[in-house]
Amino acid sequence: MKTKIQKTEELTRAKELLKKSHALVFTDFTKIPAEDVRKLRRELKKNDAQFLVIKKRLLSIALKEKGIDVDLASLKTSVGTVFSENDIEKAVAPTFKFFSSLEIPEGMPRDTWVKHLLGGYDMAKESTLDAAQIVFIGKLPPREVLLSQLLGALAGPIRSLLYVLDEKSKKVELTQA
Repeated sequence: MKTKIQKTEELTRAKELLKKSHALVFTDFTKIPAEDVRKLRRELKKNDAQFLVIKKRLLSIALKEKGIDVDLASLKTSVGTVFSENDIEKAVAPTFKFFSSLEIPEGMPRDTWVKHLLGGYDMAKESTLDAAQIVFIGKLPPREVLLSQLLGALAGPIRSLLYVLDEKSKKVELTQA
């Protein structure tokens, strides 16, 4: 059991992380090996994010002081929180990638580990995100890929029109000759 001083230090750490954060992702880390949690922390650090395991009650206090209303008591598991200095998409992407890459125990469904994503909070929009929204955001490709797909979708019809016009001009040249 932690002492009051240790709990105060944890609360102070959570408040410091909340000041810098633009997005939060809540995860369940039960049954995940410690080495995998360390991998998650390293991956998140590359994306200006940190993973913190803190008691739900202490995290609730820090969130309430910041004016964030999230019901953590309804979650029945241990909660780890990703504090990200970037927007919600950049916080969710590495977290989703990590949980979807974990080895699935034999006989378990494919989304066993993805179910460990419990929800999130976008501080820019001041909105709570449920687990389904977090998974949806996590499945989205990176921004650069989406932009190239959009460019391809816009260029396709133009390319087809140019091809048709080119063939028409060849046909007109043949009939005039």
